[in-house]
Amino acid sequence: MNEEVSAFIENLNQPWQIEVSNRLRQMVHQSIPEAEERMQYKKPHFLKRGHYAAVISPSKDAIAFMIMNATGLAFPKGFEGPAERKWLKIREGDTPDYELLSNLLFQASSTL
Repeated sequence: MNEEVSAFIENLNQPWQIEVSNRLRQMVHQSIPEAEERMQYKKPHFLKRGHYAAVISPSKDAIAFMIMNATGLAFPKGFEGPAERKWLKIREGDTPDYELLSNLLFQASSTL
């Protein structure tokens, strides 16, 4: 685990954002055991074999979880973005389907 990523998450403004970000981070590492993490563009990025796989992107009222290399995958309603990358905005009180996110991330990163 990257110390910069840990510090970034722990310093988010809202406790719910910290909780969601930590769950997403754990989910990424369970879905892609060999994932590397680093801070880039002031956001936690997760890479597989040097290629972007996922990004956690906090904003004032949401945490956006972006899945890269998503072309050709079927994403359910609620995801946004172009074919090559899709994101889900998670807001306070939302109950994201971490299993679904994990499955999508696994599929998207399988060709990296």
